[in-house]
Amino acid sequence: MRFKYTISLVFIVALVIIEKENNIISSELDSAFKHLKRRLENYTKQLDNAQGGKKHILLMATTRTGSSFVGEFFNQQGGNMFYLFEPLWHVEKMLTLETGGTNASASAKAYRDVLQQLFFCDFTLLESFLEPLPNDHITTTLFRRESSNSLCEKPVCSPFVKKVFERFHCKTRRCGPLNLTLASESCHQKDHRAIKTVRVRQLETLRPLVENPSLDVKLIQLVRDPRAVLASRMVAFSAKYKNWKKWAVDGEVPVDDEEVKKLKGNCDNIKASAELGLKQPDWLQRRYMLVRYEDIARYPMQKAAEMYGFTGIPFTPQVKKWILKNTQASKEASGVYSTQKNSSEQVEKWRFSIPFKLAKVVQRVCGSTMKLFGYRFVNNEAMLTDKSISLIEEKNFNYKK
Repeated sequence: MRFKYTISLVFIVALVIIEKENNIISSELDSAFKHLKRRLENYTKQLDNAQGGKKHILLMATTRTGSSFVGEFFNQQGGNMFYLFEPLWHVEKMLTLETGGTNASASAKAYRDVLQQLFFCDFTLLESFLEPLPNDHITTTLFRRESSNSLCEKPVCSPFVKKVFERFHCKTRRCGPLNLTLASESCHQKDHRAIKTVRVRQLETLRPLVENPSLDVKLIQLVRDPRAVLASRMVAFSAKYKNWKKWAVDGEVPVDDEEVKKLKGNCDNIKASAELGLKQPDWLQRRYMLVRYEDIARYPMQKAAEMYGFTGIPFTPQVKKWILKNTQASKEASGVYSTQKNSSEQVEKWRFSIPFKLAKVVQRVCGSTMKLFGYRFVNNEAMLTDKSISLIEEKNFNYKK
């Protein structure tokens, strides 16, 4: 009996010792974890301090989705924002000239690398795509320079040079050719940087950019009813859409035509990016926002405030003033390429400029994309042009700040 008690006692003592050892190990692990967490937090703070809390916004869209108009929401922010309008235009042009077309994977990498350098205020890679090559970092050919307030204000606005032609010259003041060294210096002095582009096809290709610990990138994807996009492109890019204009008059649209396949490919790319963004994978947590042009046109101030809230940048009185002025423009000011719109009237104006047979083609090849974004289908010409029937479902695309 005494032997049994001895065995029990030894067993109990062993359990106590093991439990103590476990507690010690657990405590040591907790301490190590807390130490690692503190180091990570300090590292994050160091990165924030190194960047000075700078935000990097990429507004990605496709042509004729209202991206120039929405880009102005950031261009008009004031002295704290360095905004660039379509810098990737040069990259696409150069790659197309060199290869006779654009290779999707090669162009995606080039776009991403250029964007990354621009977010760091480095123009050297972009310069290699300019034609002709800048002389001592000075160029007269930057696409739509005048669409960036940052490139037309002092000190970037260098003294005017007589007999030097700059196609995209500043409209608000007379400036000399663009000095990209001065532009880089100005960019570094700004608190935030924003870029608008219609050339990024897939959200996934931007992952290395988003995961770069030295950047704080926020992605805003702007979408629009693909029927409206087609109607707008037929006007703005008339020569490229002559087949569509011919079909609108002469008869049925051949479903296997390359132009129809291109339309489907565009819709599929937009849908794939939006589906990825809305799933909010780890690398996109709090870094992706989807916005419909129709919602911006109907509720410009509200949507602008939401976008600024998402980016974490102050929504300045200067932006609000610009929105009030430019969402109630006259018909004369609302041209094809104008950023001045009577926004409430613009929302579904396309319905009266595209025949039902073309709308039907878009619905067939872009149907799943339209459903994702909440655009209603039409069954006939009368429904298409009936103003009492809205083709925009009320829809809330949740995102995490």
